[in-house]
Amino acid sequence: MDGLPVIEVTDLWHCYQPNAWVLSNINLSINRGEFVALVGQNGSGKTTLVKHFNGILKPVRGSVKLDQRDTREVAFKEVALLVGYAYQNPDHQIFNLTVQEELAFGPRNLGLPPAEVAARVDRVLATIGLSGLQTEYPFALSRGQRQKIAVGAILTMNPPVMIIDEPTTGLDWQGSLAMMDLVKELHDQGQTIIMITHDMRIVATYAHRVIVMAQGQILADGTPRELFAQPELLARAAVQAPQTTRIGQQLAEWGMPSDLLTVQEAIEHFQLLLAKAT
Repeated sequence: MDGLPVIEVTDLWHCYQPNAWVLSNINLSINRGEFVALVGQNGSGKTTLVKHFNGILKPVRGSVKLDQRDTREVAFKEVALLVGYAYQNPDHQIFNLTVQEELAFGPRNLGLPPAEVAARVDRVLATIGLSGLQTEYPFALSRGQRQKIAVGAILTMNPPVMIIDEPTTGLDWQGSLAMMDLVKELHDQGQTIIMITHDMRIVATYAHRVIVMAQGQILADGTPRELFAQPELLARAAVQAPQTTRIGQQLAEWGMPSDLLTVQEAIEHFQLLLAKAT
């Protein structure tokens, strides 16, 4: 993370109908290289907010800047080069007849030379673990594989910022971990990740920063450990901390920390308590 803001939101308000505000008074800065999770119940404004990041929506009031440039003054094609958006349901995004054509669609429409398009497709296929499936019909593949294709279709455009909406929806836990390990690898390579999710286990395991939304406003902004240790705050947003955190809070009188994030942390603290008791 280089500390430079890639997204700056200032006094953002948005409505789909006059005076029915979906977002109000949003102020936010996201730096290059961050891994940010947006959480909150359905209707809290998460998706409306991130659609301002890639230019799908424009502010009714306030401003959104990408690399210091106001989104109202930047062509959509230019925004697409900076911010990629993988939708919650990959089946709403995929439309080509082969995996290769799906991955090639974006860079081809950016006007890249055929050799560069082919090189990007091959590189991304290896990254997402689907090499050898170039000619497969996407809808004949598993949900997890289609999710990877949706992410891959964004990766071939090589945007420095990726928005991933509910990347683990419809996946079992192993599939969720496989998808999130891919996202983590992209982050480790320097991409800025903005993730919308309802799965707090995923947030606890992967995100570095959490933005909690409620009723179109930012309720809290901090690390997973800071926010999950505040059950009253989370309740206001209808968000529940991971089960591991809640167990630690229930056992606080026995010496368990109230800000546990992972099962491994819980095991280590249980072992310490047992060692003290013997």
